[in-house]
Amino acid sequence: MPKNSKAVKRALDDDVTESVKDLLSNEDGRDDTFKKTSLIINNHEGEGKECDVEEGGSDGDEEEERPAWNSKLQYILAQVGFSVGLGNVWRFPYLCQKNGGGAYLVPYLILLILIGIPLFFLELAVGQRIRRGSIGVWNYISPRLGGIGFASCMVCFFVALYYNVIISWSLFYFSQSFQQPLPWHECPLVKNKTMTYVVPECEKSSATTYYWYREALNISNNISEGGGLNWRMTLCLLAAWTMVCLAMIKGIQSSGKTTVSNSKAPIDPLSRQERHNVSDQLVETSNN
Repeated sequence: MPKNSKAVKRALDDDVTESVKDLLSNEDGRDDTFKKTSLIINNHEGEGKECDVEEGGSDGDEEEERPAWNSKLQYILAQVGFSVGLGNVWRFPYLCQKNGGGAYLVPYLILLILIGIPLFFLELAVGQRIRRGSIGVWNYISPRLGGIGFASCMVCFFVALYYNVIISWSLFYFSQSFQQPLPWHECPLVKNKTMTYVVPECEKSSATTYYWYREALNISNNISEGGGLNWRMTLCLLAAWTMVCLAMIKGIQSSGKTTVSNSKAPIDPLSRQERHNVSDQLVETSNN
């Protein structure tokens, strides 16, 4: 009996150990499957995060994309329109004649080649490379230089103030030009019961000067008198600012289409004036 009992006990112990091994092996398999499933889930989550990051990056790229010109010709014409303005047509001939005529062109051309064109090219190259506005460009170069961008924006704002005033004058004269004869063609007449005479102030100066100061600007006699609000010129100024704001809102997609005509606008009156001067000289030489 004792020997048999010992043999049974050993068999039971072997069965227990085998069953324990089986349990442990099953648990290891379950752990492996759990680890595999957890790895698969983590991989799916990582791929989802990568997809989210890629989608976010694409959205960021779309947000950072700026409008571009439709063609190189539009860009070149826009720069011509930006470079040739009222200062070239209106102010430069006066300054050239006042400061020596042809002699004034010598230092002007030297400074134009050494300073003007390189700075202009640098401005265009930086804008095309970084593709940001004036403030963003200088902040991109160095945050300490951001004040230069703000200063340039303030300069553009002050230039826009008096440019829009000039545009309002042009709109006013354009609206008054649909008359025959033109209102600034002759001096106004004052009619009394007994006689008719020309306004003395206009007679002393000219019809155009009188119309400019008394009708267009409607200035007062001296600085101490307010003179009231000039409603016609105020409406013209409001129309000028409205056109500028609409052009800014639409951006280069709409303004690029107008650069073809705007860039040639300053050149047309100069060429006409030159042809007129040449024809007058030919007439004078033929008469002599």
